[in-house]
Amino acid sequence: KISKINNKDVLFVFSVGGGNEKKKISQNLIECMKLAKINKSKIISIVGKNDGYAAKHSNTCIIIPNVSKKYLTPLTEGFQAVIWHLLVSHSLLQKNKTKW
Repeated sequence: KISKINNKDVLFVFSVGGGNEKKKISQNLIECMKLAKINKSKIISIVGKNDGYAAKHSNTCIIIPNVSKKYLTPLTEGFQAVIWHLLVSHSLLQKNKTKW
């Protein structure tokens, strides 16, 4: 609300489960996505579960394949870190060049 999110903004969501409204899981994430929708912002999410709130309510959602229930969280977060790193390292998105 303070940022005055609007139709020129994108909400980028990294979450393992993506939130669950009925079970009251990640309510803050769900409220952010609702606010983005109300203000006509786009929502892009990268999640590890296809049945969460983010997967169902994003404009675009990348679902990390679940190869092991036991390792859902570390595998999802690992792939999210790779994607995040590619985004922040992309030459078109850098204000300053990297130092290494």
